[in-house]
Amino acid sequence: MVRFNGAPRATGPAAGGTGPVRSRERFLEGGPVEAGVRTSISTSWQRCRTLGLSPDGFDLPFRDDVDTEARIIRAAVPVLDRLQYEFAGSQMNICVADASGTVLLRRFGEASLARSLPAIQRLPGFVFAEQFAGTNGIGLALAERRLIRVYGAEHFAERSQGSACRALPVRDPLSGRIEGVLCLGYPRSFDDPALATVIGQAARAIERRLLRHSSARERALLRVYLEAEAQAAVGREHTIGLDELALGPHSGDRAILMEKATELISCAQRAAVYVPLSDGRCVTLLSRPMTSATGVEGLAVEAVLPGPAPRDPLTVSRRIDEVPDRLAGPAASRGGPPADADAVAAPGLIVTGGRGGTAVGAEDDHPVPVPPSRQLLLVGEPQVGQYALAARRRLELLSEASTRIGTTLDVRRTAQELAQTAVPQLADYVTIDLPEAVLRGEESADPHGDLRRTVVHGIRDDCPFHPVGKQVDYGPTTPQLRSLTSGEAVLEPDLKIAAGWLAHDPEHSGELLAHVHSLIAVPLVARGVVLGVAAFYRGQDPAPFGDDDRSLAQELASRAALSIDNARRYTHERSMVLALQRSLLPRGLPDQDTVEVAHRYLPAESDVGGDWYDVIPLSGTRIGLMVGDVVGHGMLSAATMGRLRTAARSFAELDFPPDEVLTHLDNLVGRLDREDPTTDAADIIGATCLYAVYDPTTQRCTMARAGHPPPALVRPDGTVSFPELPAGPPLGLGGLPFEAVEVDLPEGSQLVLYTDGLIEDRDRDVDRVLDQLRRALAHPERTPEETCQVVLNSVAPAHPGDDIALLVARTHALDPDRIASWDLQPDPALVSDVRARAMRQLADWGLDEAAFAAELMLSELVTNAIRHGSGPIRVRLLHDRNLICEVSDTSNTAPHLRRAASTEEGGRGLFLVAQLAQSWGTRYLPQGKVIWAECGI
Repeated sequence: MVRFNGAPRATGPAAGGTGPVRSRERFLEGGPVEAGVRTSISTSWQRCRTLGLSPDGFDLPFRDDVDTEARIIRAAVPVLDRLQYEFAGSQMNICVADASGTVLLRRFGEASLARSLPAIQRLPGFVFAEQFAGTNGIGLALAERRLIRVYGAEHFAERSQGSACRALPVRDPLSGRIEGVLCLGYPRSFDDPALATVIGQAARAIERRLLRHSSARERALLRVYLEAEAQAAVGREHTIGLDELALGPHSGDRAILMEKATELISCAQRAAVYVPLSDGRCVTLLSRPMTSATGVEGLAVEAVLPGPAPRDPLTVSRRIDEVPDRLAGPAASRGGPPADADAVAAPGLIVTGGRGGTAVGAEDDHPVPVPPSRQLLLVGEPQVGQYALAARRRLELLSEASTRIGTTLDVRRTAQELAQTAVPQLADYVTIDLPEAVLRGEESADPHGDLRRTVVHGIRDDCPFHPVGKQVDYGPTTPQLRSLTSGEAVLEPDLKIAAGWLAHDPEHSGELLAHVHSLIAVPLVARGVVLGVAAFYRGQDPAPFGDDDRSLAQELASRAALSIDNARRYTHERSMVLALQRSLLPRGLPDQDTVEVAHRYLPAESDVGGDWYDVIPLSGTRIGLMVGDVVGHGMLSAATMGRLRTAARSFAELDFPPDEVLTHLDNLVGRLDREDPTTDAADIIGATCLYAVYDPTTQRCTMARAGHPPPALVRPDGTVSFPELPAGPPLGLGGLPFEAVEVDLPEGSQLVLYTDGLIEDRDRDVDRVLDQLRRALAHPERTPEETCQVVLNSVAPAHPGDDIALLVARTHALDPDRIASWDLQPDPALVSDVRARAMRQLADWGLDEAAFAAELMLSELVTNAIRHGSGPIRVRLLHDRNLICEVSDTSNTAPHLRRAASTEEGGRGLFLVAQLAQSWGTRYLPQGKVIWAECGI
């Protein structure tokens, strides 16, 4: 014991009591608890209000049947005598209460203090449990189950306003159960932080003495066993110890034997168990009950192997009276090695070896030779065996949790794994509530008030918990909100007397009490972020939760919280990348009659990649169809995809043919690699792409690909084929040309473009997947929307590891009656003839309103072709959604729009065309070019 020599002094700004006094007065007047009050005190005040206690109108129960021979009294008397000596001459009031809050012992630093205090502060027998005495040291220590400091106005009772106290639970070292409370009471001016150290040392001293009393019971059982063995008859089948079994390197056999022996003791009955060893032998473990002269009941476990008795007679090498008084459990209970390094015994169980074996005490490192004839494996009390089994199973549960919790990066799945791990090993039911923001991958702005039931899991499905998805509102005195506020687990061993839990929702609480009786509420906190709360309930198991269970629940929740936070962060990042990805993909389909299009984008489960698709209207009623895939996943891939898609669309709208579009994209990807100084060999940007241009006037499609899977072509008769396209290198490699191929697409055909995530998977064969795709597409009567859905349902992997982009286009042909064309020689005199033919055609189509603009545009375009072009000239009118005028020649020179000076005679034709047309441009042919202009109708 360290002597306390601190001078009496007040500490902290609350020494005068003005803060707590004002907060307490406002609370007693019916107001809320102010923010400056400590969480443990505020929750205790709220419980007192719920119980209907008055600060000056209640009397404490008194018990006159205190057991003066209780274990806690015998263990505490010497320690309290020492404390009384340490605080001699001071106004210190030292007491010990039992687990119900009844004061059993009192000591005073100044003897005269006992005569001046009221009876409740000097006589044993008064009950200071919180439900009777309100907020006080003993009651709050039992409620919070930890070291407590109550100062001045933090007391609920008026008579305690001038005092302060510190109280600490005293636990049984074997079971962990609270046996009592040690409390130091003193005037407010005597408060000092060093008192926390003093009371902690004193409580540990009492707990060590409790362990010695348990050791004495074990010694009595060992003495009975040895005396019985000394009187046993010679000639029976002999019992053997671990050494005689010659287990050798099979340490697993030793652990199994010790575990089975502990289970036999915990069963508290005579039994025999056959234990097979790794070498094929079978050992029989026998347990037999014993009772000492003082009435201690226990069991001894022996290992039995049939065979002849040993040659040498077995003699007792040491009298049992020489066994040290401090003999208890294994040395492992205080950190030292056990007698047999391979045989780890349970706390409080005496372990013996075989011939030449030893018994080891919990507080004595000196081995005690066990007579070779005894051949004892374990001896102990059933309760101690149960504690050992419980401790072992807690370790097994933690080990299991490390493999079961956090297997995915899904918030809901991780919460479900926590519940599945805890049921039924720890709890019968588990509920988990998470804020809606956490489920979306964000941090909650109000984690206390925005909780939604996320998981309900238990041994049965009929327990009336709030259903999944329901918003849960907890009151200020409920264990769940108290745990969220304090950041620590809250234990309610008996829900029938949990006032705050009952008062919050009496009707629902009453329904739950028919199914559950004990509760642990644990906050889910990781990296300083409050993620939610988990509630563990017991209903079928009659034993209430204890502090060991609370520690286990806290450990499970802490591990799960880290996994949930990892999943939350991943969900947040994935949502950001997915939002970026979707914002960079087409938000709608262009209005056109060339093809009927449907598309799908399915992100990978693990991460978002860089797949894209696009539908690009081109001149001459043509349509461009494109799919691509950027290598890798994450934000960089999504951003790169956006850059490539924008560039690809720009190149396509310049009317470059597919192979040239891919060439420009290849140069762009290579330039992006060279411009990024942080890119190394492992992060080189790469991509694949497939680009197809369909012309409804000729029903032909031109396609080229860069390392991309070929498209699927579905003919109107249902025939499915995969056109042989030159593969071409992926974008970014450079050095090799791309080749374009033309194929015929009769009207009603379907062109299916996709990325490799649809067909490639490490668990599937590509050829088989292509056969599945062929069968799924062999139904030309389906619409593109139906085709997309069927392909995803029947061909796509159930858990895609890569993004999937799918584009299905059903082709339509432009009616020949909507196409008019004329060939003419480069003669200016023929311009008027072309205008006349065009006006007649427009009249036939009913486009008289567009005739004036079309006539002017045709005149300018044909005149420019005659003056600046070469070879035969072709004029074509297309009547689609708009009117399209095209003039082609064999020259590669392209006109440029410019502003003509006032003195120039030319240069105004294209300016006039640009003013009259909605759009205009140039596209190049293998021989020549086409100048086109489009005007609305």
